[in-house]
Amino acid sequence: MTQVLEQIDKYNSAFEAFVSQTADKEPDWLPRIRREAFERFRELGFPTIKDEEWRHTNLSSLIEQDFLLGDSKDHKVVQSDLDDFLIDQLDAYQLVFVNGRFDAGLSQLDGLPDGVCVQSLAVTLETEPDRLEPYLARKGSFEDNPFAALNTAFLQDGVYIHIPNGTVVERPIHFIYYSSVSGKNTVSYPRNVIAAGKSSQVKLIESYAGKNGEKYFTNAVTEIAVGANASVEHCKLQNESDNAYHVGVSHIHQDRDSQYQNHSMAFGGALVRNDIRAVLDSEGIHCGLNGLYLADGERHIDNHTWIDHTKPNCTSEEVYKGILTDKSSGVFKGLVHVFPDAQKTDAKQNNDTLLLSEDAQVHSLPQLEIYADDVKCSHGATTGHLDKESIFYLQARGINKEAAQSILTYAFACEVVSRISIEALREKLDCLLRDKLSMK
Repeated sequence: MTQVLEQIDKYNSAFEAFVSQTADKEPDWLPRIRREAFERFRELGFPTIKDEEWRHTNLSSLIEQDFLLGDSKDHKVVQSDLDDFLIDQLDAYQLVFVNGRFDAGLSQLDGLPDGVCVQSLAVTLETEPDRLEPYLARKGSFEDNPFAALNTAFLQDGVYIHIPNGTVVERPIHFIYYSSVSGKNTVSYPRNVIAAGKSSQVKLIESYAGKNGEKYFTNAVTEIAVGANASVEHCKLQNESDNAYHVGVSHIHQDRDSQYQNHSMAFGGALVRNDIRAVLDSEGIHCGLNGLYLADGERHIDNHTWIDHTKPNCTSEEVYKGILTDKSSGVFKGLVHVFPDAQKTDAKQNNDTLLLSEDAQVHSLPQLEIYADDVKCSHGATTGHLDKESIFYLQARGINKEAAQSILTYAFACEVVSRISIEALREKLDCLLRDKLSMK
């Protein structure tokens, strides 16, 4: 406990130094939000295994370390550094952030449709802060999440996207956060704010990457407002250093007849936590949450999801899969909350985990809280090893045991990947899977 308090005091000193440098450069409303967020972080403190929502994720290794705010000037990143993390054949608008700060030289935003705004959050705060005020820290609360509070206190940059009513953005928008350290442990606080207007359509790819072996901390928050009858497909690809720490929080607010699909893919990181909360705040809404995570060594990946059905006649579907080997561990906790007014809700939730070693372990906790009586809701979870009969079947046809295991594991993962509509991204994930599973 003493160590945790000491770390919070260090963050306090860092915060005071940070706001003293930024306060006179920001819109009047932002310093107040920063102060409120940091005070809430101090009240909540870092979670421990005594907290119900964190009891399977021990943050000691993260908390005991000192992380300094990163800067794009700390290390010069060139195009070749990104090559392994880009998506071949993807025709997309691209924003690149290095250590949390926008790099215009590595980005490409030509040809945006009329009225569509895609730019750095820092630029927006400096030139058009009124655009952000209705959304920043409004669609997602930091009251119950210390990492969301910490991000809000220290936010500097990220992506701001606004899609006008009735606009269809044909090309995906890809924003990449690349971390590169130079002899010190760094932290970045990406903040993404996306507003999709009524009857608009957009596809988003949110990527996090870094050179393997480097140690850093990414604390990211993404807020998405999906307007009435709008459609948003959102893919998050986390492929960071195996020594990195990643905590990501996504808040989604959906309006009447909207469609939202989330695909969360976690392949990197020593300790990873992803929180997703979707609020279905009117009728006729569909929400889909899909996830795939792979871990080896002693890595740990924790996925928490919440879907709040607050109004009638909405549907949601959730499919999460994990593949764990060596001494790695995983967590899935998914809650579907059906409010009393949310009659005619149709909600499905499923979590399957494949354990490829005797020492790997997972904690799977799918949950339903239903306070309405006219609903269709189901949830389920499976955890197990590869089917021995299936392995034998493939071996009987001339495939060696290791190859047979890889084929079956690959097939297990592909169900989630196949749900993504962006072909180039599916192919990229296919290559990543084959590499992780040592398939030629």
